[in-house]
Amino acid sequence: MLKGIPDLLSPEFLKILAEMGHGDRLVIGDCNFPAASIADGGRNIRCDGHRATEVLDAVLQLFPLDTFVEHPVIIMDKPAEQSDLPTPVWGEFSRIVGKYDSRGDSAVSYTDRFTFYDLAKKSYAVVSTTEHAYYACIILQKGCL
Repeated sequence: MLKGIPDLLSPEFLKILAEMGHGDRLVIGDCNFPAASIADGGRNIRCDGHRATEVLDAVLQLFPLDTFVEHPVIIMDKPAEQSDLPTPVWGEFSRIVGKYDSRGDSAVSYTDRFTFYDLAKKSYAVVSTTEHAYYACIILQKGCL
């Protein structure tokens, strides 16, 4: 065990975070996200039994967000036909980002599902969670210390 490392970050997960460089992206997917096919045989970290918000909070304790881009955090947006669907997890995401980055909400942007998938396919790693909230998929772009 190590001091100060959140328990849900396994040795494999820590290795992935340490390997990532400036500009690399990490996807945290909800239980419906096609993580295995998006990772396409690459880096897919399982965090079964954990919410995306828990994983986000644990990661941001160690992971600097990119300050060279306006929006280092990207959330999958819901389509127009589901505009009335409540997505309280987005508020949780923003609150967690604000806890670790002084830009708070201004560091966060939203993109449609298929653009999100395209960005996710180019990511360094994908984290699978058992998050059940709707549209609880998020991409983080790593910065420098």
